[in-house]
Amino acid sequence: QKQLVESGGGLVQAGGSLTLSCAASGRALSTYAMGWFRQVPGKEREFVAGVRWSGASTFIAASVKGRFTISRDYARDTITLRMNSLKPEDTAVYYCAADKTGNNWQFDYWGQGTQVTVAS
Repeated sequence: QKQLVESGGGLVQAGGSLTLSCAASGRALSTYAMGWFRQVPGKEREFVAGVRWSGASTFIAASVKGRFTISRDYARDTITLRMNSLKPEDTAVYYCAADKTGNNWQFDYWGQGTQVTVAS
């Protein structure tokens, strides 16, 4: 059973930066497409960023384009979401997810989430 663990959340002032990381126990992540989602209570979960297994193709939501970057480190088997120029509306619980197809953004495994709070 694959388990995903997010880290790096916290409280930051508007305009600041945070880096979220995702690591897994069990099988390596190298063949999985990986994604970051976020959710605010009462709202639907939003697909924020994704990277396919090859690393050559990524997705960035319009709401964070130009501010967030997703990357993967095959050697460390981790996925990173770099968040710059944070806004209060970026406040949410951020989840890491893994897609075993490697390409289709159909996520099978989820982490427990990490809270990101951006103060105005």
